[in-house]
Amino acid sequence: MIVIDGEHLSLEDVHNVSRKYELVSISNEAYKKMQESRKAIEKVLEIGNPVYGVNTGFGALANVRISKDKLRDLQRNIVLSHSAGIGEYLPEDIVRAMILIRANALAKGYSGVRPVVVEKLVELLNKKITPLVPEKGSVGASGDLAPLSHIAMSIIGEGKVFYNGKIVDINKTDFVPIELEEKEGLSLINGTQFMAAHLALIVRDLEKLMKLATLVAALSVDVLLGTPTAFDERIQFARPHTGQVKIAQWLREFLDESEIRDSHKKCPKVQDAYTLRTIPQVYGAVYDTIQWVKEIVTREINSATDNPLIFGDEILSGGNFHGEPLALCADYLAVALTSMGNMIERRIDRLVNPKVNEGLPPFLAGGEEGLNSGYMIWQYTAAALCNENKVLSHPASADTIPTSAYQEDHVSMGANAVRKLRRVYENLVSLISIEAMLGSVALSYRRPLKSSKQIEKFCGIITVKPGPDRFFGDDFERVKNTIVREVLS
Repeated sequence: MIVIDGEHLSLEDVHNVSRKYELVSISNEAYKKMQESRKAIEKVLEIGNPVYGVNTGFGALANVRISKDKLRDLQRNIVLSHSAGIGEYLPEDIVRAMILIRANALAKGYSGVRPVVVEKLVELLNKKITPLVPEKGSVGASGDLAPLSHIAMSIIGEGKVFYNGKIVDINKTDFVPIELEEKEGLSLINGTQFMAAHLALIVRDLEKLMKLATLVAALSVDVLLGTPTAFDERIQFARPHTGQVKIAQWLREFLDESEIRDSHKKCPKVQDAYTLRTIPQVYGAVYDTIQWVKEIVTREINSATDNPLIFGDEILSGGNFHGEPLALCADYLAVALTSMGNMIERRIDRLVNPKVNEGLPPFLAGGEEGLNSGYMIWQYTAAALCNENKVLSHPASADTIPTSAYQEDHVSMGANAVRKLRRVYENLVSLISIEAMLGSVALSYRRPLKSSKQIEKFCGIITVKPGPDRFFGDDFERVKNTIVREVLS
């Protein structure tokens, strides 16, 4: 059971709820804070002073007063009119992460919603009812308005959901909708949860992927007769970046007691190519980037990101919905992963290229030379993925297009930044899988020598067999599925 209180949600909590369907509840303290902030809204309604989103229009219509008898219509209208997303539906885990993070933000008690609103979000999670949310439409500034509106539609009994393996109208489930009261529609849709959900899950996965990717890189180093000398801790502490030190430590552990290493200790080669020698420096920089983004995202998923916010008896308008912190994180992380993928592709080339693969069969082909092309085209595939990543690493946050009649005249474009990042991440997993597949085949050509215990164990799990040409796609999918399972475990 994950208990949300607006303060202590972790990335692992997001993973467990969104993917493992762990149940969610609301802390007693959160109930108290929400009840107190609701009193401030009710006091405003009694006095009749204009407050944005409570008794006014939205965006450029903020100066339009709404009559008291239409305030609930106002909240319903904003949800329906702002559900303007298009494109493919988001994966279920991302939508569930959005719901959890939004519920946690409202539970902080700064938004003025009744506790029942958060209870309904939690009910969606606990009953495994997932609203269908199109992936396109947010500019990441006045919150992720369109995608969050598609979730809010479910709260009022509108729209379609994914339930029991099928797409159905929400009124075909046992979910009982509610009528939104003053400010509650705005509070449901005004936040950064589309961006935060993407980053929370990707960063959580990357933390686990980095160690596995380093193991695969160590496999390549070993089968290409590289030396672990460059990973000596004395070198790392002479330039003690945290990630560099960590990656080098992993590499030393992964290559420890390799028979292949021992077989060429006295070879005349002085230094390895950069893609073997500078793994700590490159992967380490990526590791540090992930840790920097993790700190920001963890802070974000425990923040109040709507507007206006309530502090005691005061209701203040601000801009916590602006996605700039997340947009910059996503763009920076996409660049980091693209660079990491570029290094992987170069090692893939070294594994198959007879000019630099240290005596391995050309293109790791088995059987009659020339008759068999081996894994030649897998380097092409890697090159194609890297090219796509280079295009996707152009920063979305460098752009802004004003919205709402110049009222919202600077936007983050963070939603597009995280959408691109998700594709870069998926391509990176494929690149690591290709390297693992080829490295395992290369290891078989180094027999009877063995690599380290950890590398041998990994290659035993993915079980890629060398031999004459065949369809290698099944091997790739098996390797990739193994890596994904390990990351998601």
